[in-house]
Amino acid sequence: MNNARGRFADFFIRLLKEKPLGIACGIIIVLLILVAIFADVLAPYRYTEMHLEDRLQGASARYLLGTDQLGRDLLSRLIVGARISMLVGLSATTLNLVVAVLIGGISGFLGGKVDLVVQRFIDGWMAFPGLLLLLTIMSIVGRGLPQIIVVLGVTGGIGASRVVRGAVIGIKENDYFLAARAVGTPTRQILIRHVLPNIMAPIIIIFSINIGGVIISEASLSFLGYGLPPEFPSWGGMLSWDGRRYMEMAPWLALWPGLCLTITVYSFNMFGDALRDLLDPRMRGGEGSYGTAKVKRKRGFLSRLLNPFHE
Repeated sequence: MNNARGRFADFFIRLLKEKPLGIACGIIIVLLILVAIFADVLAPYRYTEMHLEDRLQGASARYLLGTDQLGRDLLSRLIVGARISMLVGLSATTLNLVVAVLIGGISGFLGGKVDLVVQRFIDGWMAFPGLLLLLTIMSIVGRGLPQIIVVLGVTGGIGASRVVRGAVIGIKENDYFLAARAVGTPTRQILIRHVLPNIMAPIIIIFSINIGGVIISEASLSFLGYGLPPEFPSWGGMLSWDGRRYMEMAPWLALWPGLCLTITVYSFNMFGDALRDLLDPRMRGGEGSYGTAKVKRKRGFLSRLLNPFHE
């Protein structure tokens, strides 16, 4: 237990020292999650509450970010939209991981003809344009929160399975895996004790990076009218229904949802990149952590500059 705490503390210190932008984006993500959890408490008004006499009003003491064409408080709708975006992002990305681990793990572990058939299916799947594929599926299953979570989760997991497959194939070539096979260790025990723990780094990276893509995909579908129904105040739907129609009269209806989307997706992407750089040893190089490689590269550059004929 203490060893696990020590590794976590060491990882947090490295994240703080080496990736200050990543830790700042992580703080923004935590704040977004808290806003999503306590949306009902933080919202000044109910997101469906209409004040027709205050339609399309700008920022004021009563409405901090203004109102929409029906007199609904924009800040309240943005706060509830954060809950929807976090719910869709976290749920669909979790389903991404389940699908990716099942497909990629089975394909990489079994290999042979099974791997060949699965990979040719994934090649055909990835040949279709992603947005066109999502629009086609959503037009078949219909609009709704459960539908968009399942569709984004399954479609994103199929593509992410390639990363999991590569990690599993790399593990199969290690000595401890071959030794476990040689002594007759059951397949289930090999998967639980040797495969899953060693692919946790790419799984965490997939989770942190894919959340931003899932949120922007939901916003794109809602903007095009194939995502969540109009009664859900999603950021993409707010850009489509309110922002696009009244952009010239009330530019804040497009400005604030777009800014929320930009900050959220950017934060998840930067935080995912930071985790990838720290968890993937290929990104750190062979010199170790805490900036040691960077210092050695600088010293090497100075030595070559002072003595250009030194080999």
